[in-house]
Amino acid sequence: MFGAGYRRAGWRSAAAVGCAVVTLLGVTGCGDSGDGGNDKAGKSPAPSRSAAPALTEAELEAVAFTDGEKAGAYTANEYALDGPLGDGYTATPAVCQPLVSLAGDAGDHDPAAQVQRRVDVPDDMLGVMVDVTLRSYGNGEAAKVMQSLRKAGRDCAGGLMEERAIARARYVKVEPTGLPAFAGEADEASAYRFTILDVKDKVKLYEYLTVVRAGSTTLAFRGEILATKDIGGVPQDIMAAQWKKFRAGQA
Repeated sequence: MFGAGYRRAGWRSAAAVGCAVVTLLGVTGCGDSGDGGNDKAGKSPAPSRSAAPALTEAELEAVAFTDGEKAGAYTANEYALDGPLGDGYTATPAVCQPLVSLAGDAGDHDPAAQVQRRVDVPDDMLGVMVDVTLRSYGNGEAAKVMQSLRKAGRDCAGGLMEERAIARARYVKVEPTGLPAFAGEADEASAYRFTILDVKDKVKLYEYLTVVRAGSTTLAFRGEILATKDIGGVPQDIMAAQWKKFRAGQA
């Protein structure tokens, strides 16, 4: 999920980088699913809001974290190359794709523009890593992205396979989890907890995904840790700081 050149690799990117790392981590599974109490479908946005033109890349850059910007104990950085490796991952069955990657070239909804950042605690090789991606869409596609995400949560609750360049990961459990405090300000929001099993189906790893929509823009936060610790969700400091900056730029 994380780009090359990043100071440390999450388990998803480690799997994409090489089988040796996959073996070291013992990762073969991931959990993701569910449409439940964590989802805020929200009221239908006003026509003028839902029909608002998609933000350009420059406009997304203006409301995204800047390189070195702080969010509590965390620091945002630009990806060194082309963004998260996990953007190219696909899912089987295909309906589960939104749980694996929301990138346009991997799914059905092609964004008009996107900006990606990685956020973590500097020099903490085993700490929490969060991919933050802002995407803008035209023609009401942002709402369709959220619809697809909720459908994936329902239909894939029983499991799915994440297809990588040189490996596969089995999602074994997907659960709804808590929404960020600002979710009531967004048009829609969904949050999921993924359970991951090691190669012997004994050690569990965890990953979290939270996606919120504001008009024609989605803000996606994917958090993971290179350990068996359950981080309990995407850090609130990161999500709140990015949402505040995004909203300020839209005022």
